[in-house]
Amino acid sequence: MTPPGTDPAPPLTRLPDGTIKQVNPFTGTKVWTLPGRGARPLGLDRPAPQPLDPSERDRHCAFCVGRMVETTPEIARVVRDGPSWQEVRGLLADQLDDSVPQFRLFTNLFEILSYDYWHLTHGYEPTPESRAHRTAYLSTPAGREHVAALARIRMRAGGTSGADAGPLTEGDLEREAVALFAGNHQVVAARRHYADGATNDSQHAFSGTLTPEEHWQYTRFTIAAVRDLYRDNPYARYVSVFQNWMRSAGASFDHLHKQLVAIDEPGAELEREVERVRSQPDFFARWGREYADAQGLVIARTPTAVAFAGVGHRYPSVEVHTSATSRRPWELDDDEVRDFSDLLHACHAATGSDVPTNEEWHHCPPPLDLPVPLRAVVKWRVSTLGGFEGATRIYVTTMDPWTVRERTVTRLRGLADRGVVSGRITVD
Repeated sequence: MTPPGTDPAPPLTRLPDGTIKQVNPFTGTKVWTLPGRGARPLGLDRPAPQPLDPSERDRHCAFCVGRMVETTPEIARVVRDGPSWQEVRGLLADQLDDSVPQFRLFTNLFEILSYDYWHLTHGYEPTPESRAHRTAYLSTPAGREHVAALARIRMRAGGTSGADAGPLTEGDLEREAVALFAGNHQVVAARRHYADGATNDSQHAFSGTLTPEEHWQYTRFTIAAVRDLYRDNPYARYVSVFQNWMRSAGASFDHLHKQLVAIDEPGAELEREVERVRSQPDFFARWGREYADAQGLVIARTPTAVAFAGVGHRYPSVEVHTSATSRRPWELDDDEVRDFSDLLHACHAATGSDVPTNEEWHHCPPPLDLPVPLRAVVKWRVSTLGGFEGATRIYVTTMDPWTVRERTVTRLRGLADRGVVSGRITVD
């Protein structure tokens, strides 16, 4: 079988010397896996672990809950009261410590596409909810102080005059405050910097150290934020969702968080997918779940989702696909979101905290009506791209998809035996 619009070569070809040539059925990316290096350790070499200072608990970086005024004013948070979870919105500065946020949603202080980009290019205006929150927040001394401090940081970074004036002019404060409350690049940050009970700085909290229940809430909260970005910005054509784990994978902090970025065009990858799906409506079923099954690449399943080793990615990768192709992520029911989340959580737990990863989400945006499922790709950043890749656009990896599958399944079985991952998962 040959995917439409790609190289005539099949997705996987094994050569006599053991080299495996891959062609990603969704993007056409070419990858060569060379034999002999697939068994090497995945994690980074780290300095000797250092003991944690108890006095710095929850204050290790700007995303920690002990330093909440270093991020922009919260849009929402998820709190837990025993077995129940609740979303809280519109808190003021002097209410931030009234509850312990398990997950926080706030605007990125330095957006990829700024508020001015949306406002000046498209005429985008803040929503009434955003304006009301801004007014209420600035009405308190603590809120005004918080916003003024962030405004100065942004002004200094942008070379804007008046950053060191005291106090800021009303014009400067208002200009910067609008962006702080109405940004279209948002962050979902988890509570923990280090795992509960950690004693040294090698014990970071990552997706796999969350419980399956916590990861489900993390996923639900993220999906709701994606829905709201589409709802609140009529000029958003796509919302990119991604998670960079560890600085070597692009993270600003080694603190668990996702980013959501609204953009005003679909992006090259979605454009390619649209062409394929329009000509072949069962494209994702055939070249995702069915092809993975046929090639022995499936890692685990839940009733409505499947995880398998990816083919043709720049880095060794694991993919998680939902079976629902007719609905947007926020239209999935709780069981479907849990199935997706449980598999994604399990794949991270099996990968391990010492492996730098990029988690990339893909979905069908509201303007389109095509059978495109919610899916995530977890890429193991264990190699460095060089001149060969840049010159040829052929990417070299050290692990073929079967090796990725075997590594992940082996670790996942042990985690399942210990009850670390969800019991809804069936490991292949």
